[in-house]
Amino acid sequence: MARKRKKSRTGKRLLKIILCIAIALIATQWLPTKTIAMNGESCYGNDILIPRFTQPTKSQVIEHTGYTVSYNEQRRNPNWVAYELTGKEVAGEEPRASKFIPDPLVIGNQATDDDYRRSGWDRGHLAPAADMKWSEQAMDESFYLSNISPQNNNLNRGVWKSIEELTREIATRYENVFVVTGPVFTSEKGLGSIGENRVLIPNGFYKVLLINDNGYKGIGFYCENVAGKKKLATYARSIDEIEELTDIDFFHKLPDEIEDFVESGYDWSVWN
Repeated sequence: MARKRKKSRTGKRLLKIILCIAIALIATQWLPTKTIAMNGESCYGNDILIPRFTQPTKSQVIEHTGYTVSYNEQRRNPNWVAYELTGKEVAGEEPRASKFIPDPLVIGNQATDDDYRRSGWDRGHLAPAADMKWSEQAMDESFYLSNISPQNNNLNRGVWKSIEELTREIATRYENVFVVTGPVFTSEKGLGSIGENRVLIPNGFYKVLLINDNGYKGIGFYCENVAGKKKLATYARSIDEIEELTDIDFFHKLPDEIEDFVESGYDWSVWN
């Protein structure tokens, strides 16, 4: 009798273990860690961030702690930099880093800090250091030169800075914002090049933002790579207009009808 009871207990333990494993597998398969809901539909986290090209483009996609970058070896510039910014991250207190270094994950040619030195062009962040204050590693990686483009110093410290500040305000106001940003080349050689590595100078810069506030809403910004300061609304564009400039399809993981609505126009009052 004692032997039978022992067998019975062992069987029950095995059954419990099997049930636990089955429940864990089902949970892993069906419960996403982060979702964004919209009218009963959901997209999985940062998947909607990653854009796609509509024309053949040299690209190496690299994921870092705070952002993902599509790096273009021919231009020694990013094609795009994408990340989610939350209100909590905006409130981070990590001190600003100061050392610009080559990205250790880039395969092939890339810029060096010497290319920018005495060039007359700023090292323009695409994912700003001020958006990466939530992590020491994220802050340090924002200074990788794969996240940098030659930028007019007046633009970098003026209008572009204002757009970055607006982005942080939006993240705080709506709890999070999806950001895709990068340089624009309207000609093959841009505005020329700098340094021994011939880093191309972009003709301009874009930034597109997406929020989910009782429905998805989006806006784009475009600035020529020149000095100047106008009202911020002057630089606002629909995301469709930015797509035409860049040959990049943003937020294509959204259902088509939502994407069309979000990208065809914008309501400045949502962002102002």
